[in-house]
Amino acid sequence: MLLTEEQRTEFDREGYLFLPRAFSEDEAALLRGEASRVFALEREEVWREDSGAPRTAFAAQAYSEPFRRLGLHPRLVEPVTQLLDGPVYLHQYKVNAKAAFDGDVWQWHQDYGTWARDDAMPEARAMNIAVFVDEVTPVNGPLMFIPRSHREGVYETGHDLETTSYPLWTLDRETVTRLAEAGGIVAPTGPAGSVLMFHCNLVHASPPNISPWGRTIVYLSLCHVDNHIRQFKRPDWVAHRDFTPIEPLADDCLAELVAQQAAE
Repeated sequence: MLLTEEQRTEFDREGYLFLPRAFSEDEAALLRGEASRVFALEREEVWREDSGAPRTAFAAQAYSEPFRRLGLHPRLVEPVTQLLDGPVYLHQYKVNAKAAFDGDVWQWHQDYGTWARDDAMPEARAMNIAVFVDEVTPVNGPLMFIPRSHREGVYETGHDLETTSYPLWTLDRETVTRLAEAGGIVAPTGPAGSVLMFHCNLVHASPPNISPWGRTIVYLSLCHVDNHIRQFKRPDWVAHRDFTPIEPLADDCLAELVAQQAAE
């Protein structure tokens, strides 16, 4: 799934790309079932909202075969390798839920701001690529971006330890207002299996989900191997310490599991 020159230009300009239906419904259904299993686990990597609803399963590739294969999938790894101009390693892996009625907010933030402050990642030579496990709609807590907000580097932030169960370096309202008045706000929506890729400095957030429809998105945070983190104060299941370049699997690696399940 290599990107065209037009797509690369759009990414550089806007800070993100949306690729509908990059994975089949069967592949998405496999991941959807696996997400339900993973969120039911009692592990330190599985974080919950204050209500008890699932929020994030960190490092799911370490205890889930479908998510391991997704993290090595060429449809995700190869486009990022293109944009970062070289081999990449897996810095972080998250399966993020927005549970029906109970999915909480993710405040306005930049991911590289956290990676720089908490992990001493030298440069913004990293990015996110995400897979919609469920259909994402305007009402079930879609991810929101401020287009072109990646161009000014890292903004000043405060460390929010109270709003949700997960601590986050967040932007103030004045900064978000200024950026949104200049670039607007977009919330890409689409069917399960769609893919979003976005620059690590792009300002983003997501609202609470008070709808009766949950949504789950898997995020791979990939970093150029030369740009690996230098500080290790967070657990290795949050900020990984294996800087080995990813070797993608075959394109049918998830389809194989779908076929195995169908044969059982």
